[in-house]
Amino acid sequence: MATLKINNLTKTYPNGVKALNNVSIEIENGMFGLLGPNGAGKSSLMRTLATLQEADGGTAMLDDIDIFNNPKELRRNLGYLPQEFGVYPRITAEQLLDHMCILKGITNSSERKELVKYLLDKVNLFDKRNKSVKGFSGGMKQRVGIAQALIGNPKLIIVDEPTAGLDPGERNRFYNLLAEIGKEVIIILSTHIVDDVRELCTKMAVMNAGRIVYQGNPQNAIDELDGKVYQRIVAREELESFANKYSIISNKMVGGLPLIHVFSETNLDNGFELVKPNLEDVFFSKINTSNVLV
Repeated sequence: MATLKINNLTKTYPNGVKALNNVSIEIENGMFGLLGPNGAGKSSLMRTLATLQEADGGTAMLDDIDIFNNPKELRRNLGYLPQEFGVYPRITAEQLLDHMCILKGITNSSERKELVKYLLDKVNLFDKRNKSVKGFSGGMKQRVGIAQALIGNPKLIIVDEPTAGLDPGERNRFYNLLAEIGKEVIIILSTHIVDDVRELCTKMAVMNAGRIVYQGNPQNAIDELDGKVYQRIVAREELESFANKYSIISNKMVGGLPLIHVFSETNLDNGFELVKPNLEDVFFSKINTSNVLV
């Protein structure tokens, strides 16, 4: 059972943006969802943990490995699928994974051959092993990305926005693959897609403006909102007055009109309907302190 302990990580970029603001999380084996809007600091945290950039302060330990003082040892135990997984387009999936194995220090050719076969089977691409990666769909390329992240039996796998751009079928196949792998290692799933976390993760954190604004169990977070979320369809011109009067969690267009979700500790009438909260309500309630206008 591996454990990742992150304490008080800070990172400020030269332009003054504070990407990480005293971030502290503890993560054990399984799927951990890091949920947040674009620009929340998720990719900065992932890049820092992957030793692609240095933190200004704080510590991070993977079991007894000090990530910042011993980055080489961390990399031996890390699988990383970045948001943009670049591939060599003119080679086959088998050739690509063989090349990645060499880069990760597996020099024995028979050992590499067996490992590549195992990885292609694992991600259900063995029958496509001789096909050029250039012709792969987005989901197939992501599966190749997961295969290369598994090289070396990592303790920690980081996947950054892995399902962006995938169609529903590809996304479901990717979910199943991640869920299977997550039984054995720590997988940090960084995403702004609520469905990713709802489908896969038993533990999660919500990140906004460089801070962790919630961490815990997704269902517990939903239960905390039970009996406190109301919805109503309003006219566009009414949005501002409703935002001034109520604590709006979110709104989305339904039939050309805004459907607002409102947080309230007391019963609301005035056309509001009490609804069962979901993880999307949790997400928006944590990142939006109040008014959300179209």
